[in-house]
Amino acid sequence: MDSSKYVRYTPEQVEALERVYAECPKPTSLKRHQLIRECSILSNIDPKQIKVWFQNRRCREKQRKEASHLQTVNRKLTAMNKLLMEENDRLQKHVSHLVYDNGFMRQQLHTQVNSTTTDTCCESVVVSDQQQQQNPIPQHHPQRDANSPAGLLAIAEETLTEFLGKATGTAVDWVQMIGMKPGPESIGIVAVSRNCNGVAARACGLVSLEPMKVAEILKDRPSWYRDCRCLDILNVIPTGNGGTIELIYLQTYAPTTLAPARDFWTLRYTTSLEDGSLVICERSLTSNTGGPVGPPATSSVRAKMLPSGFLIRPCEGGGSIIHIVDHIDLDACSVPEVLRPLYESSKILAQKMTMAAFRYIRQIAQETSGEIQYAGGRQPAVLRAFSQRLCRGFNNAVSGFIDDGWTIMGSDGVDDVTIAVNSSPSKFLDAQYNTLSILPTFGGVLCARASMLLQDVCPALLVRFLREHRSEWADYGVDAYSSASLKASPYAVPCARPGVFPSSQVILPLAQTVEHEEFLEVVRLEGHAFSPEDIALSRDMYLLQLCSGVEENATGACAQLVFAHIDESFGDDAPLLPSGFSVIPLEPKSVK
Repeated sequence: MDSSKYVRYTPEQVEALERVYAECPKPTSLKRHQLIRECSILSNIDPKQIKVWFQNRRCREKQRKEASHLQTVNRKLTAMNKLLMEENDRLQKHVSHLVYDNGFMRQQLHTQVNSTTTDTCCESVVVSDQQQQQNPIPQHHPQRDANSPAGLLAIAEETLTEFLGKATGTAVDWVQMIGMKPGPESIGIVAVSRNCNGVAARACGLVSLEPMKVAEILKDRPSWYRDCRCLDILNVIPTGNGGTIELIYLQTYAPTTLAPARDFWTLRYTTSLEDGSLVICERSLTSNTGGPVGPPATSSVRAKMLPSGFLIRPCEGGGSIIHIVDHIDLDACSVPEVLRPLYESSKILAQKMTMAAFRYIRQIAQETSGEIQYAGGRQPAVLRAFSQRLCRGFNNAVSGFIDDGWTIMGSDGVDDVTIAVNSSPSKFLDAQYNTLSILPTFGGVLCARASMLLQDVCPALLVRFLREHRSEWADYGVDAYSSASLKASPYAVPCARPGVFPSSQVILPLAQTVEHEEFLEVVRLEGHAFSPEDIALSRDMYLLQLCSGVEENATGACAQLVFAHIDESFGDDAPLLPSGFSVIPLEPKSVK
């Protein structure tokens, strides 16, 4: 057959070539000749024609992928354009309100300057205004008794109205966060509050998941909100419009060892709008709203969630447009003055809640589409579970909840360092990780924790130093006196021996667990020896490590480095006892 002429392949021949292409898109000359020998239906095809077929097939595959990518980008740009137009309309309305208020104030000022009203008349006006304030016109509101379904529905509908006013209107004075640029590949349009009660953050953006899937993910707050200790749904009440009302108890960890945790008692309302959008909105129940007022949990302070939630709208061509609003009052007066910026910063709220939700959803979307490749052959859900367990264990150690079994021990050492012990390690590990205790003969888990103030230190730089220069701050051994003291203690550290020799580290990346913000890795400490006699028998040690906030230009400045010892072939259910560092900004030039 003349190799220069066009060859029309039979369906059987195409099927055979496709099978080979699926295994090897670019076969060598030897592979092509072997294919012709082994496949009888291709025996009359010249090897050069086989080469041309594979070239054309690769070209078609490349064109198909490029076309698919362009279609995806086009859908994203179309949706983003719609989002930006809506944001522009909202800002124009805000400007119109400001212009109207400015004109009204000018008119009032002009009237007061040119007024010829006598002092008596002014006095009577003042008296009249005071009387009106003392005897205001009664407002007729629906019954707001949280003990009845009708009362709960009234509170839910009011929450929905207030939330939508924040999500798509000007109910809160929003200021766009510096460094956040809208675009199809960006996290979204992020804004923070100014001059409002509590702290608030708002974001809107695109994800390639359907609204129902997005709603399912967002309602599972513990999966993406790393400061969430527990979320208990105490009651579920269906509504006549097809929605649901849930009564929820939420408890969050404390960010430092110097402040107690926070808890919330909230009502969550899930419903749909006439345009097909899904809404999940939430607010605290208090005595003013007719809700139950139970005492805060042990070692917790009752905080307030103002109307917040998620507006999820279907996007043409697939995907969703999401509006997120977080608005809370963390009772900053209950913490030391130096820590109040942590509870009064809408930027920290945006990073820990609003943007965390967006990043988690986008991570799930990228995993679903196969855009992310993971190392070690582990499933994405398993790696996310590891990162969640590391964060949860670290936060548990910082907060030291009594109901988890932690007890503060007396110490004659540094006052800033607190030593806590958990005398039930088996219960502590089994309850969280569903595995056997790794310390059957230990008798307890020791935890040393401290908080300190550093001046003029960038969180990203500090965490990068801690990550890259472990040998300059880490000491895996104890001196002879401490070793003897610990062995005599009922909480002795197993195998603790003096004279640990420093070792070099090798970082093995595993996965990006939350987009480009957080990554999981294994650290191998090479040539670890416990004593001079053991140098010849030195062994490697392994750490599972979670790192976030190492980009200096990233929005939000919180950074974290959390790690736990593992063995060389740690299983998916391996128990973890995390340690590490959390670096949180208090103000622009200092970090906590």
